[in-house]
Order: sequence, then structure tokens, then C-alpha cells
Amino acid sequence: MASEHTHTTEGHEHGEHAGMTKKKIWTVFFYLLGITAVEFIIALVLIPKGIMSQGVGNFIYIALTLLKAFYIVAYFMHLKFEKYGLITSIVLSLIFIVYLIVLMLNEGTYLNLMMNE
Repeated sequence: MASEHTHTTEGHEHGEHAGMTKKKIWTVFFYLLGITAVEFIIALVLIPKGIMSQGVGNFIYIALTLLKAFYIVAYFMHLKFEKYGLITSIVLSLIFIVYLIVLMLNEGTYLNLMMNE
């Protein structure tokens, strides 16, 4: 009876995740570390000393944060190794969620201005 329930690796291949080697994980880690270091330099050195304006600093900071989010989702959450249809559905959903947030912030600001007049 025990031979009927042996565990095999059939159907459990991870060939599509073969790109995630220890070297790749460390490479992505150091990319994220570098991006974080640049964000700290912008937030703690360049903006307070007046070398960079607040608006430009915020724009760069947001772009770098989105880049970090891409690396985290693509490599550590394995989205890069998924099928194209799943990636498309997740990205489209994210776009609509961000659009909804921007829309609600815009409408909330408008209502706040109208109520304070």
C-alpha cells in the first residue's frame, strides 16, 4: 500500500521559474538597495539643502518607488514568470485602481473647495 502513495515530482516542475537563481536574487536585491539609497539621498540630503526642488524630488522619488515595486512584484512575487494573460489582467486592474484613487482625490478636493466657499 505504501508504494501507491509515493511522492513524485511529475507535474511539479519549476522550469518556468528557472530564471530565479541565487545570483539573480542577489542582483535584484542590490538593485533595490541602490534605488533605496538614492531615495534616501534625495529625501534627506538634496531636498533639505535646496540642491533639488521639492516638486522634482517628489517626482523622482515616486518614479523610483514605482521601479522598486516593479522589481518586487516581477521577481519576488514571480509575476515575471507568469503567463501573459495573467500579467495583463493584473496590470489593467492596477491601472483602473490607480485611476479610481486619482479620480476620488480630485473629486474630494473639488467638494472640499465648494463646501468651504
